Amino acid sequence: MKRLYLPLCEEERTSLKAGEAVLLNGEIYTARDAAHKKMHEAIAKGEELPFDIHDAVIYYVGPTPAREGQAIGSAGPTTAGRMDPYTPQLIELGLRGMIGKGRRSQAVKDAIVRNRAVDFVAVGGAGALLSHSISAREPVAYEELLAEAVTKLTVKDFPCFVGIDCEGNDIYDSDECVPGRQEL
Repeated sequence: MKRLYLPLCEEERTSLKAGEAVLLNGEIYTARDAAHKKMHEAIAKGEELPFDIHDAVIYYVGPTPAREGQAIGSAGPTTAGRMDPYTPQLIELGLRGMIGKGRRSQAVKDAIVRNRAVDFVAVGGAGALLSHSISAREPVAYEELLAEAVTKLTVKDFPCFVGIDCEGNDIYDSDECVPGRQEL
C-alpha cells in the first residue's frame, strides 16, 4: 500500500496505476450533487469557486453529524457518476483528484487523461471505518446544503484504490487492474 501526501505532484499522479491501494494524507474537500451544481453556476457567472481548485481533491461524501469528541460522523463515498456532468469542467480548471465509488463517464475519463488527474475509489458501506481517518472538518461554503455543504477535511491514512489512472486505465474495466480478482 502506497502512502501519499496531498497535494500530489504530477510525477506522483502519473506513477499511480488503476487498482493500486493507497493511503491519502492531507487536505481534501467534500462536495456532492448540490454543491457541484452551485459551483457550476458560479463558474457560468464568472464567480470564483469557494476554494482553490488547483491540485485539489474532492471527496464525494455527505457525512452524518459527528458524535461528541469526533471530527465527523459516518463518511462513506457517494456514487461518483452523479457528479459526472460537472467533473470535466472542474478537472480543466485544475482539480486533480476525486474520491467516490462506481464507474465514471467517458467524458470524465478523457478529462482525467488530458489533465493527468486521478480518480480514487473508496469502499462503499465503510463510512464509519473511513471516518476514523478524518481528524478535522472545517466549513467552507454552501452551509445551507447541510450534509452536502463544501467542507475541508484533514485526512490521515485515508484508505482507497486508484480507480482511473492518468493513462485512462479503469479498475472497473479490467480484471488485470485488481490483484486476485480473476479468482473471484
